[in-house]
Amino acid sequence: MPNAISGFSKLSKSEKIEWLLDTYFSDKEAARMLVKQYWNTDEKLQKLHDEFIENTITNYYLPLGVAPNFLINNKLFTVPMAIEESSVVAAASKAAKFWLDRGGFKTEVISTEKIGQVHFIYDGNFEELQSFFEIVKPKLVLATSGITKNMERRGGGILDIELRDKSQDLNHYYQLHATFETLDAMGANFINSCLEEFAKTLKNEAKDRLSGDLEIVMSILSNYVPNCLVKAEVSCPIPELKSKDISNPELFAKKFKQAITIAEVEPYRAVTHNKGIMNGIDAVVLATGNDFRAVEAGVHAYASRHGKYSSLTHCSIEDGLFKFWIEIPLALGTVGGLTSLHPLVKFSLEMLENPSARDLMQIVAVAGLAQNFAAVKSLTTTGIQEGHMKMHLMNILNQFEATPEEKSMLMEQFKTNIVTHNAVVEAIENLRNN
Repeated sequence: MPNAISGFSKLSKSEKIEWLLDTYFSDKEAARMLVKQYWNTDEKLQKLHDEFIENTITNYYLPLGVAPNFLINNKLFTVPMAIEESSVVAAASKAAKFWLDRGGFKTEVISTEKIGQVHFIYDGNFEELQSFFEIVKPKLVLATSGITKNMERRGGGILDIELRDKSQDLNHYYQLHATFETLDAMGANFINSCLEEFAKTLKNEAKDRLSGDLEIVMSILSNYVPNCLVKAEVSCPIPELKSKDISNPELFAKKFKQAITIAEVEPYRAVTHNKGIMNGIDAVVLATGNDFRAVEAGVHAYASRHGKYSSLTHCSIEDGLFKFWIEIPLALGTVGGLTSLHPLVKFSLEMLENPSARDLMQIVAVAGLAQNFAAVKSLTTTGIQEGHMKMHLMNILNQFEATPEEKSMLMEQFKTNIVTHNAVVEAIENLRNN
């Protein structure tokens, strides 16, 4: 068992690596070479990566792929996707191509409101606190004027501040519940700075005006943004669903809708269903330098907003029209953070023609809808494993260090055979034995 280390963050990058090698690795030279292999040869670029986080030792790469042919509100996009999972980019591309000839994707931003809260404890009378809040509310806004000036100039800023009584959930617990418009910025730093000023002002004003004790617990934005919503949808007459793998469009539409309804009512299915949606969403969020963990947390909370976890997508068949849509909360930014620092983030945003945050919300929602359409289409027709395992075949071949000649022969073999891990291993062994 290794000993604890003091002052690790103060060590140089090389010293950190050497400590790790000495402490954990039997083949130190191989581990050292691996770490250095992933360094960028451009020292300036490597330094930039080193300073994104603390205690950096190397870079951890993900593939950056693209999915072309996304027709969104009659405009064509090629969508960048950073992800390691087999078949995600292929599935998104396939869905985009399917809907390209059927009118494409239609989107709209419903609202862009973001939320932050000051959580505090007050042991006095609520009516007194309510009266105090009405007096102090303008002072809260005034206290943040230095922070909000630039945002307000562009049309954003603080939308409202409410006092919320949460004492039924927790004794003496109250909130300042604030709403914000942050335009093209995701806005986390802006919101948190405003909230901390609210807290200081609230505490200072309470000293002379309230008979009870007021204690600030914390001030923090919320990643649950049910009023930062975007909708994306596809639709076409049912006969137009006919394609190479959909010979009976009426039956397909019926089974597809049944599959969506199952995800709406069955949480065990809904979790996997929504995970597939997030395959598409997270990949674009990551490629554009946004916080996919925040998006995940907010989206899954939204999927549970009615008290039961449910599907994020919905389907209807009315008057011969097939319609499939998603309504989802997405707090995204196209300025600030990694968007102005990471070269590949800038590359991805330029590929999307430098979208506003509202534009990016729509593109990301479409990626999620496309991913879900592709998955449910496979599940209700050929089954998902056939296509997924064919994409996974290359990973298995790489795992066994197949040569280019072996890869070529085995890829040809599995064009007409079912791909399973055991079948691929057996095929490799047979090829090498013969």
